[in-house]
Amino acid sequence: MTPLDEIEYRLEQLSSGGHHDKQTAAELLCLGEEVLGHWIVARGETPTRDRREGFRLLALHRQGAKGTPSFNACRETCRELVYRYNLVMNEPDPAKAAVTAAMAVLVAKHLFLFVSGKMEVEGLGEFCCSSRALRQASQ
Repeated sequence: MTPLDEIEYRLEQLSSGGHHDKQTAAELLCLGEEVLGHWIVARGETPTRDRREGFRLLALHRQGAKGTPSFNACRETCRELVYRYNLVMNEPDPAKAAVTAAMAVLVAKHLFLFVSGKMEVEGLGEFCCSSRALRQASQ
């Protein structure tokens, strides 16, 4: 499993610009899976290899939310990442795909911030990565 600091570094690289394409979208989906895998391992479980609606990311979210209702706060972020992935993969115009992939970078970063913050601050989730507890800890 890729360490969280390496995932963060890669997301920063992707968000600092450059050309985004189908390969970027596929990488973001994998990074999202890695992030959720960290959450599941931190809970003492083994990340599933199952798929939900065709995506491992959604199965990992489902696994990670069991017994932790506040983790559902990132469900829509996971679904948005899958949605952006699908848009990029089905867009014939590379310029339009690049714009959508750039948005997917932001969504993946949001997922990373939520999960890494949740791992640091017990109870984070109701207000996602804008939670007061996380902001105060970083000041």
